[in-house]
Amino acid sequence: MRNILTFPNPVNDKAARTVAACVAVTGIAALTTSRAWLVPVLAVGFLLRTAFGARFDPFALLATRVVAPRLGAPRPVPGPPKRFAQAIGLTMTLAATVAIYAGGAVTVAQILLGALVVAATLESVFGFCVGCALFSLLMRAGLIPAPVCEACARVR
Repeated sequence: MRNILTFPNPVNDKAARTVAACVAVTGIAALTTSRAWLVPVLAVGFLLRTAFGARFDPFALLATRVVAPRLGAPRPVPGPPKRFAQAIGLTMTLAATVAIYAGGAVTVAQILLGALVVAATLESVFGFCVGCALFSLLMRAGLIPAPVCEACARVR
């Protein structure tokens, strides 16, 4: 069971940016069409990617097996910050799902989803990973120990 709950390290940045584009498009669709059911679908995707990497999530499978190979040679980046970013996305989409379905707080859900769309767009278009930047700050503050991401610790 432990082997199945792994995340790749390194990660192909081209695949990560493709997944982010899928998340951004789905988030925009949810916001503009008021299709609330898309929010838990996004949450399940984040859960699958956080827990298992690219093995089971449709966006990740599309990115790693179809799109990224057509974009040229892989561009490896450290995996732990990407997993941290996926966990943040999971937290945001779970909170948005609860806000919609348990609390009726649609505005809160829209704000969370809007922030997620901004972060996913920054990743997909500009290659700036908000979660990775936060991971780096937490490492510098000593809240994430260096052994968690040795490649990240060397970048300091």
